Parts: sequence; structure tokens; C-alpha cells
Amino acid sequence: MTEIKIKTPDERQLMRRSGQLLSRVFAMLDAFIQPGVSTMQINDRVEEFIVKELNARPASKGQYDYPYALNTSVNEVVCHGMPNDKQILREGDIVNVDITLEKSGYIADSSKMYTLGKISPIAKKLVTTCYEAMWAGINTVKPGVTFGDIGHVIQRHTEHKGFSIVREYCGHGIGREMHEAPQILHFGRPGTGEVLQEGMIFTIEPMINQGNRKTKLKKDGWTVITRDKKLSAQWEHTVLVTKNGYEVLTLREEEKL
Repeated sequence: MTEIKIKTPDERQLMRRSGQLLSRVFAMLDAFIQPGVSTMQINDRVEEFIVKELNARPASKGQYDYPYALNTSVNEVVCHGMPNDKQILREGDIVNVDITLEKSGYIADSSKMYTLGKISPIAKKLVTTCYEAMWAGINTVKPGVTFGDIGHVIQRHTEHKGFSIVREYCGHGIGREMHEAPQILHFGRPGTGEVLQEGMIFTIEPMINQGNRKTKLKKDGWTVITRDKKLSAQWEHTVLVTKNGYEVLTLREEEKL
């Protein structure tokens, strides 16, 4: 088992800075994403903003030979959707934009769902439920609880609302590397798995499906879709375990109380 890295106070501060910069990327996108925009236009705008405005680096580009700055996962796409010029967002679409940003050697990772104009009631319920499930998991975080506790809370909330949890993809430790130990499952049993300690930093990023939880990898080797072609949603934050609870390092302005 790979050892989980406990971040020093200096590393936590660097991670905090990366997270704050990443939240600014989403603030910029809030006005940019609308019907008629292509997913490649989103990619290009984000890369330009990260590099030129924030003097940082889109960490996804070149990672595992991935060619773009972000993932855009529209409607039935579960995760890892690849932006392209022909995919034009339309009224009624739901899209997850998943972005990583590296500054001073440390990486933050976050994703947000965007809803385009008037969406269907089931799409709205799915997106809302996924957001609630992510926060249910985050609110569980504190030293002494287990990763199984987090997964259980997310699974319980999702299934109670009539949706399913994707199991093949999970959250992860993060720091100098985009993917560090441990893996954070979004399902599980209370009291199982590693025990959380102050200084751990990881992502919580549930993917939930309108239909069943089965997924399928497309021929491009990246894009994951629901096998039944029904809708999927995902939200993600990077979270630090503090002495008494948690700090969301990628918290966006509209989420601050």
C-alpha cells in the first residue's frame, strides 16, 4: 500500500493558493459557458486564463498524454469527456467541467456542473443531488473518521434520492502529483478503510447516474459514458483535513457563507 502523504504547513499554504486560483477559473467560466459555445472554446479559454491571467499551469495537459487543459462531460458522459470543436452546448444540456491547476509545484483539482438554460426536472434533481452528496461527504471529514464513513454517507444520500453511484472512478490524494494515495471511494461501509489524519489532502468527487451505475469507455480511450445513455452528474472539491474538521481548498465565491 502506497503511503499517504501528510502535508506540512508550508505545503498546505501552497495547496491553498492553487485552490484559490482554481476557484477564479470557475468564476470566469460562469459568464462564458452558455448555449452556442463549443467545448473546445471552453478548453481554450481556460488554458489562456490559467497561463496568462493566473501565471499557472493547466495540470491535466500532458498528464498521461492527455492533450487538453480540462474535461468537459456533457449529459450522458460520466467523466473524462474530451473537448472538441463540433460539440456545441445547447439549451437543456448539463455539463461537468473538470479542471486541474498547478502553481509552485502543487496541484488543485475541482469540477462544477453547469446547466444550460431550462433543463428537465430529472436533470435538475440529478445535479442537485450530486452536489448535496459531495457536501455530505465533505461534512463528514475530520481526524478519526474513515474513508468508508465518507463513501457511506455519499452512497446513502444518492441512493435515497433514487440515483446510482459510479464505482469505477474515485477521489484521490493530491499534492505535487495529481493522483496520490489514497483512493477515496464514493460508496462503502462505515468504519472501514484508512483513518483520516490532520494534513491529508484529497478530492471528493462523486459521479452519480440517473439510471444504473454501469459505464462504458468510448473508443477514444478517455470518454466514459453511462451504458444506458441516461444522464450523469459530478461535482468535485479538493479538501484538507484540519485539526478539528476540514477546509475546502477549492471553495468558490458563491459557496462561501
